[in-house]
Amino acid sequence: MGTDQKPKRAQDESVAPATALAYLDPNYWDERFSKEEHYEWFKDYSHFRHLILPLLKPDSSVLELGSGNSKLSEELYNDGITDITCIDLSAVAVEKMQMRLHSKNMKEIKVLEADMLDMPFSDECFDMVIEKGTMDVLFVDSGDPWNPRPSTRAKVMAMLEGVHRVLKKDGIFVSITFGQPHFRRPLFNAPEFTWSFECSTFGDGFHYFFYTLHKGRRSSDDKGEDERSEMPSICLLQEELEGEDYMFRTNVDELNC
Repeated sequence: MGTDQKPKRAQDESVAPATALAYLDPNYWDERFSKEEHYEWFKDYSHFRHLILPLLKPDSSVLELGSGNSKLSEELYNDGITDITCIDLSAVAVEKMQMRLHSKNMKEIKVLEADMLDMPFSDECFDMVIEKGTMDVLFVDSGDPWNPRPSTRAKVMAMLEGVHRVLKKDGIFVSITFGQPHFRRPLFNAPEFTWSFECSTFGDGFHYFFYTLHKGRRSSDDKGEDERSEMPSICLLQEELEGEDYMFRTNVDELNC
């Protein structure tokens, strides 16, 4: 393990952008994926495996949004979930993941070049849709996190409407993010959605949020009310400050230890 540490750090430094706005540029991702073999946003599968596996059955059909060069689909496959579709906007990422999965004889996993804002799937065809850090990209230029720019909100809602559409009647949307509940709940609980809202956390020091939304189970209590009074404190560990994930924290009002 010691021999791999330094090259990985050097690679991470070479692909990390100067500002978070670069994440909105498709050319940045193509260039990055051409250099980088693997990177996990917001911790790897082992940290939230205990949260996601109880939501799945061996025959569950899963759609991963913004798969990039993550190994999430491989980990799910190793846990017995084989009906997996991954999409990414980057043709470079898609081609490299297809080659990687083929070399590991995981040919059942489908990897497609597609836009999560305009997904090419029929209605109600997946048991689960999962995104890990992909929606956070839409917020990097959102302005006030309590009142995102109209253009940001429109993109987020297009994504969520697509997710809701492709989920089966009892399907589950899993969102793994830095976005805190008081920012995400009003979007998730928009009146056009029928899903319930649940939130768990994982990680040491800084909490990563694991949202579970069950389609068709919305209760009358899920109203998306303003939750400014519920702002939790955040403490960042040095280990986390050294990683690239901190780029997505720029929209958080307060960072208190």
